Amino acid sequence: MNDTTASGFALVGPGRAGIAVADGLIAAGHCCVAVAGRALDSRSTRRAAERYRAPATTVADVGHHAHLVVIATPDAAIDDTAATVAAGLRPGGLVVHLSGARGLDALDPIAATRPDVSRGLLHPLQTFVDPTEDRGTLTGAWAATSGPPAVRRLAHDLGLRPFEVPDDRRAEYHAAAVVASNHLVALLGQVERLAGHAEVPLAAFEPLVRATVDHVFDLGPAAALTGPVARGDVATVSRHLAVIAVDEHRAYQAMADSARRLAGRDDAPWREVLA
Repeated sequence: MNDTTASGFALVGPGRAGIAVADGLIAAGHCCVAVAGRALDSRSTRRAAERYRAPATTVADVGHHAHLVVIATPDAAIDDTAATVAAGLRPGGLVVHLSGARGLDALDPIAATRPDVSRGLLHPLQTFVDPTEDRGTLTGAWAATSGPPAVRRLAHDLGLRPFEVPDDRRAEYHAAAVVASNHLVALLGQVERLAGHAEVPLAAFEPLVRATVDHVFDLGPAAALTGPVARGDVATVSRHLAVIAVDEHRAYQAMADSARRLAGRDDAPWREVLA
């Protein structure tokens, strides 16, 4: 076995997360030996194969020359992908998936037929956008891991900070990740809409948002909370609801109620205005 083969990995699912992890592995000295996607001639598969100068292959054949197979497919496809790659895996190899919500059981088809292959999961706690513009986002991020020690070593190779999440808590952990990223983006989308009605650009809120996030991680959410709910100003919240569009009420009230819980307020005026 030569050095290139020994450090070779294969990528199944050349989407945003898969490309980010593959880029990180390349930067750490690993070599991509195969790429598989929905089809051999799909645009994403061709682009990834060109990016890593690796052959595009079928899912069934992707593991023939790889010591590591990274499954970066959507969650619903992991089980079928694992079943398809199983026969072609190298003895002593490692297969990891990148799902935040799924546990090791997603790779049960491999455990059932290939006891000579290790299984793991590695979920980078990071958001990924256009892979042509968004490089190096893994370094310093945390990663939920499970499996043999090789998975933690892999996380360190990627510049990640690994931590363990039990399989029975994966969905809760992933829900927190979705709130931290996707819901935050949706919330800032509401900021953009409300500010737009007031003829104020979204950019004006950037220093406020960044300072708020810094305060949350420096002081904790409860100590970082300011504004009308924190000071018990029901009248101001009522004025907000009187002027913003009706279709914005549900989101505003939901977040104001969350702020109320954080502030420890449970008096009748708040229940009435946020009902």
